[in-house]
Amino acid sequence: MLVYASLFLTAFLAATVLPLSSELLFITLLSQDYSAAALIFWATLGNTLGACVNWWLGTLLRHNANSARARRWTSRLRLSEKELTRAAEWFARYGKWSLLLAWAPIVGDALTVIAGLARVPLWQLALLAGAGKLARYLSLAGLLAALIS
Repeated sequence: MLVYASLFLTAFLAATVLPLSSELLFITLLSQDYSAAALIFWATLGNTLGACVNWWLGTLLRHNANSARARRWTSRLRLSEKELTRAAEWFARYGKWSLLLAWAPIVGDALTVIAGLARVPLWQLALLAGAGKLARYLSLAGLLAALIS
């Protein structure tokens, strides 16, 4: 169970604005005969909940946009202005459906923060971002299975 908890925590932290990746641990565990279904479940759950934390940060920024505390926080998010701008453009063009790409490197974290700023309901963020993250882990598992066989 510690293996699954480790994957959950890694996937959770990787989905926040921290510079981590869960894919290497996921693939390593998958290649060691752990249950693929359990690994996919825990990685998806952790990654989706991490996206929910980003959404929550976006809602906090929306409510406190002009405060000095919010400006300090924004500077600590480790999202570059370029990433935020690109994610905002995607969000403006595709709306909440862009959250299916919340798993994507570079703009994924920014999309989930922007969803909080844009007042996307949490359940919609969790459903769309979770679907995209599930598809990513399923694809990785399928790719590894194809490479092994």
